[in-house]
Amino acid sequence: MDLYITAFLIIALFAILGSGVWIGLALTGIAWVGMQLFTSRVVGDAMVITIWGSASSWTLTALPLFIWMGEILFRTKLSEDMFKGLAPWLDKLPGRLLHTNIIGCTIFAAVSGSSAATCATIGKMTLPELKKRGYPDSISIGTLAGAGTLGLLIPPSIIMIVYGVTANVSIAKLFIAGVFPGLILAGLFMAYTMGWALLHPDQIPPADQNLTFAQKLYESRHLIPVVTLIAAVLGSIYTGIATATEAAALGVVGSLLIAAVQGDLTRQNFKDSLIGGTRLYCMIALILAGAAFLTLSMGYIGLPRHLAEWIIGLQLSPLALIGALMVFFIVLGCFLDGISMVVLTMGVLLPTVEAAGFDLVWFGIFVVLVVEMAQITPPVGFNLFVLQGMTKKDISYIARHAFPLFALMIVMVLLMYFFPGITSWLPQQMAG
Repeated sequence: MDLYITAFLIIALFAILGSGVWIGLALTGIAWVGMQLFTSRVVGDAMVITIWGSASSWTLTALPLFIWMGEILFRTKLSEDMFKGLAPWLDKLPGRLLHTNIIGCTIFAAVSGSSAATCATIGKMTLPELKKRGYPDSISIGTLAGAGTLGLLIPPSIIMIVYGVTANVSIAKLFIAGVFPGLILAGLFMAYTMGWALLHPDQIPPADQNLTFAQKLYESRHLIPVVTLIAAVLGSIYTGIATATEAAALGVVGSLLIAAVQGDLTRQNFKDSLIGGTRLYCMIALILAGAAFLTLSMGYIGLPRHLAEWIIGLQLSPLALIGALMVFFIVLGCFLDGISMVVLTMGVLLPTVEAAGFDLVWFGIFVVLVVEMAQITPPVGFNLFVLQGMTKKDISYIARHAFPLFALMIVMVLLMYFFPGITSWLPQQMAG
């Protein structure tokens, strides 16, 4: 019977989503139908209480602030300055300026929190520069598609905030736990880029400038604003001076100061950033409210408990369970965006994950990593959409050249599984 109810709700959900209804409203509608048809609980008051509780969560306050910070930075000269500061140091590396995609995304990820914003901001500046210098489109676009996903893994991350709220896990711990996996993954991307460059030396243009060490240091002055902002936001969290919400507020103030100093803080830019941030947060808040009600509805129906019992009954080993969940999230990512994936599935999966003995902070980083994979898998890969709009290339072309980086993310999942200290060591040091 549970299987039929699950199948009915899933089919109904995809039918509603396919008709173009907003995701948040679709989730609310399915939750209402499920509770009305399959439980004796009065729906109205449960829906109101749950949605209000979700929307008024204090922890969620960090989310609109980080979104607004990203919107402000998106409209400054930050990306241009970042390229000027990084480029002189990369001439001796195999692949040379291709690494600006990866390093730029890694740095911007630490102040953005959004994969799409990271991909768009870095891509707007690096892709024209790389094309002008003669670098192949395929590797330029492929590395940018993969590296853009670091916006989710390297804190502060919107997905981590959503997961922390949904799973009742410390957001500060999640932020700290994401640092090493994010840096290691960026290193894997750079290693792939160097390997590709060594195999295709004829496609890498020669260095276009030979600066002295002192000149390189002078060019690095362009990195001061972004490095200062990162140190202020993440340092305040890691040292315990500020909560995630307070650090987000600090990030907004810092980004406004950077924009003002650079001369980009106009009345129009301020208005555009505020409207853009509000629009994006309202969409996310609606999704979170609908998913909270759907979680409650499924709880009353009993689906999470029965599904957990079924999965546990399969007696999968921990590694097999992680493999199954990775496939599940990647497939789900072909149809839903990352935030929807997290809020839709956590209510069902967390009891099973806890029963299998996984730490919820570790599992949060795992979830973020597999959501990253979904960002570059068609048909609903957000980074693919961003790059398609910027380059006018087919999604299949972009996805094909991003696939090697997708494979490296699978390698990263295996590294995290066999060496869990990658995620747990830094939070333990901070706690100590």
